[in-house]
This record gives sequence, C-alpha cells and structure tokens, in this order.
Amino acid sequence: MMRRFDMRLPAIVRLERTNEARTNEARTNEARTNEELIGEAPENEFHTETQNVSARGVFFYLDRPVEAGTRCEVTLTFPPHITLTDAVRVRFTARVIRVESPLPSLRIGTAAMIEDYEFLRSTGSSDFLTALSRGAAN
Repeated sequence: MMRRFDMRLPAIVRLERTNEARTNEARTNEARTNEELIGEAPENEFHTETQNVSARGVFFYLDRPVEAGTRCEVTLTFPPHITLTDAVRVRFTARVIRVESPLPSLRIGTAAMIEDYEFLRSTGSSDFLTALSRGAAN
C-alpha cells in the first residue's frame, strides 16, 4: 500500500477543457484583442490546497465538481521544512479518479492519480549546474 502524507500545500490546478469549452473559447478569443487577454487567469485554472500527497496521487479541493477521468495539471511547491533544502516546485499531469462532496460546501474534494511529473527550476536562485555552466562560459 502506498503511503499518503497529510500535507496542506498551495497548489495550482489546470483542468483539461472539453471540446465544447475549447470551441467557446476560440469564439471568445476571436472577439478580443491581445491587450484584453494580458493578465487574465484562464477559466480552467484554480488556486487551491492539497489535503494529502503520495507518490502516485494527490487529493486537493476545488470550488466546483469535475468528472472522473478529467485530465489536469497540478503544480505544487514543497517548502524547505519538507525538502530539508530549498523549496522545490513540481508539476505533474494527473487524471481525476474520485470526487467527494460530503457536505454542502464550497470545497469539493478531488482525488487524482499522477501520470507524469517534472521538477521545475526555481526562478529566484541558480542551482549548482547553472553556476557551473556560467563559470565554464567565462
């Protein structure tokens, strides 16, 4: 059995859009100029938090239900007290496998199975390999 770790971490979740949503977005974008789109958050992107994380899955909260089978992209930042080094950002693709709404609430629990992941470079500090390559270039 895979061990779950109770972790309340900030998360950014991007849900895959349905074909109908893509068609509607294309129509909307035709009517807008590029200047109107700058700074807008996509309608399928949510800032939320996790309840728990394991090597194969994550449980997070959304303000709306999603269908099981929906693909999503989740970005988490593991803080230094967990990594015992600098904060580490991880982005993964996942598929929703369960949706829970036990109480009338704005928070709908969503369980997703991780399919693929990647570690993201921090934008603020350079890592060892970056520093090494800079030194070699000089």
